[in-house]
Amino acid sequence: MKILVVGSGGREHALAWKLLQSSQVEQVFCVPGNGGTAGLNRCENISKSVDDFEGIGNFALNEAINLVVVGPEVPLAQGITDYLQSLGLKVFGPNKAGAQIEASKVWAKTLMQEAKIPTANSAVFNRAAPAKSYIKDHELPIVIKADGLAAGKGVTVATTRNQAVEAVEAVFRGQFGAGEFVIVEECLIGQEVSVLALTDGLTIRPLLPAQDHKRIGEGDTGENTGGMGAYAPAPIATVNLMERVQKQVLDRTINALRARNIDYRGVLYAGLMINPSGEFKVLEFNCRFGDPETQVILPLLETPLEELMLACVEQRLEQMPPIEWKQGACATVVAASGGYPGVYETGKVITGIAHAEAAGATVFHAGTTLNQQLITDGGRVLNVTGMGENFEQALRLAYAGIEQINFEGMYYRRDIGYQVKG
Repeated sequence: MKILVVGSGGREHALAWKLLQSSQVEQVFCVPGNGGTAGLNRCENISKSVDDFEGIGNFALNEAINLVVVGPEVPLAQGITDYLQSLGLKVFGPNKAGAQIEASKVWAKTLMQEAKIPTANSAVFNRAAPAKSYIKDHELPIVIKADGLAAGKGVTVATTRNQAVEAVEAVFRGQFGAGEFVIVEECLIGQEVSVLALTDGLTIRPLLPAQDHKRIGEGDTGENTGGMGAYAPAPIATVNLMERVQKQVLDRTINALRARNIDYRGVLYAGLMINPSGEFKVLEFNCRFGDPETQVILPLLETPLEELMLACVEQRLEQMPPIEWKQGACATVVAASGGYPGVYETGKVITGIAHAEAAGATVFHAGTTLNQQLITDGGRVLNVTGMGENFEQALRLAYAGIEQINFEGMYYRRDIGYQVKG
């Protein structure tokens, strides 16, 4: 098989890395890829933009690509799957109609309410003034969400009314992209868990639950980011809880999508908040693999990834045997550019990756480029990943690896996995 992976982040490096472990996969191409995918055997970066649908389509046809795997949400929301399917290509990733589940939080919230999926109480506004009035009458903390895609940064957990008002104003002045709608939502307390599930539009099967660390600062403080680290499988997501998630979230969502005549094939990602009594509500849906959750789920996957993806694309997931997993745990720590998630510099020389891998870590590149030297090219630069028999071992390998790596301004959280330490 020849597979084309669309995207340039740590998620796409992990996807390419995992696909290449199969004897059935002859070659992987990445559009545009990064410094990490450039170093994989049987993998080639293709210098095209993720929104160059015509260029990607022509390349895939010329190379007789058997499967296109779309990593990021933006091209999915723009309709890359619809376009490539119109050329006769097999694409893993939902069409534009399905990608609305991430592209519009308002659309997703309406779907959840109609399908009776547990979610936070909320109100939607298309002007700032009524949103501010609503905030005055509700207890703190309160959550402000921009409606559209915001690269994981469009959510503010406001602990003061001034902070909530500022967040509303930021949404309507377009700080997080299109500023047409804002959602004001009750603040849910508990632990977040990411449940990524594979679906062919009829059947939906969860992967291992993972736990992400969204805040930039240790102790879960500071601004939201795209994710500063993760681990899997999340112990709080018990067998009983996952059975309830299957019935109350995954099955209901696929049924609701089908009721809207949406043929959804790819990943459905449910971000859950689990309270201390074990009850859960859906915070958000995403239409693609999580980042950095993918970097801790795929190393534990035993079933060949391309077989699962093709079963989704060809609508035969129900016929597949149960997904098989390795024993143990996996953890990743993000090395970020100084200043992230705000203003940061790129072009910094990265050293020490070979030493990190010699120490037992696997390093997935998120924001790097190879230009004679390996240099930084993003806010989140590397995912330094450890796998072990337990969380203690996995985290020890990840941190032993990241301590070998250096670039100017490098920052990482030293408390990833604090929920499972000790």
